[in-house]
Amino acid sequence: MVGKFERRKDTVQELTESAASHVGSIAMIIAGAVRDVTREIGDWVSDGIEMREAAKKAAADDRSESVTIEHDDTDPPKDWR
Repeated sequence: MVGKFERRKDTVQELTESAASHVGSIAMIIAGAVRDVTREIGDWVSDGIEMREAAKKAAADDRSESVTIEHDDTDPPKDWR
């Protein structure tokens, strides 16, 4: 026959093992969630960087197109003396 002390020891042991297992599972869930959130934030920042670079390139293209001024090189400028 199992004594009262041994029954309590077995109960505490089972509860401890169960708690450790559940805590481990919860930690894995949290670690996975942190990993996924970090990945999404990184992708979002990368998208922002790509959009900023594209906007800078588009602005540079607009400036280079609008700066083109055609003039006749044979006539001197009006201020020329």
